Amino acid sequence: MIIPRPTDAVHKAWLYRVLTAIADESDLTSLLKFKGGTCAAMLGYLDRFSIDLDFDASVLSRSAVQHTRESFAFVFRELGLSVKQQSKVGIQFFCQYEARARQRNTIKIEVQYPAPTSNVYHPSYFSEIDRTLVSQTVETMFANKLVAVLDRWEKNHSIAGRDIYDIHHFFLQGYRYLPTVIEERRQQSLPDFFQSLIDFVEKKISDQQLQQDLNTLLPYDRFRRVHGTLKQETLMLLRDEFSRLDPK
Repeated sequence: MIIPRPTDAVHKAWLYRVLTAIADESDLTSLLKFKGGTCAAMLGYLDRFSIDLDFDASVLSRSAVQHTRESFAFVFRELGLSVKQQSKVGIQFFCQYEARARQRNTIKIEVQYPAPTSNVYHPSYFSEIDRTLVSQTVETMFANKLVAVLDRWEKNHSIAGRDIYDIHHFFLQGYRYLPTVIEERRQQSLPDFFQSLIDFVEKKISDQQLQQDLNTLLPYDRFRRVHGTLKQETLMLLRDEFSRLDPK
């Protein structure tokens, strides 16, 4: 995974330190499936920096949720991380490590459960930490990333420029998405979903929003090359996919 700035090396080291500790904790690896931007970047599917750790889990009982929280707490204590905030309902932690003033110093660790039943997983080797973890397939990642744009807005009224960058990148790499994930999560036909997504990107997302999110996740020269055309190129790719699905 790339680091856009020299100071990001500290955050990357901590991400990998936490992920290695999780991979070595059997109570966690028996339940969790790795996903998200950090997973995709470590496997070479994405070419940007990512700052959080995200996982899926199947349906968890109340006792399983509590045990999972305790297993994470053990990992954090062993690493000397401070838990500054955590969810009282789900499994989400904001952990801090020591860093210089005005440097990034917080890692979000989150588990989504129950995960969509149509998600597909497989064992993947993560060479940078010399560990194998069960993770989402790239087709599953792409489908969930497509859905994330609308879900993020509906749940939090927020927009993440990285969602648009990742969709753009996945299309350009020739990856395919898993249709069943979109259909399960959105309860729409694929043409209807893509039309909704096109309308949203066209009306709600601005170049300024993309710039604010991406300028800390990409090296400056790469950010400068893509940010001016990212929205329009992504719309072009989405419209091409819509035309393929609904060739009227």
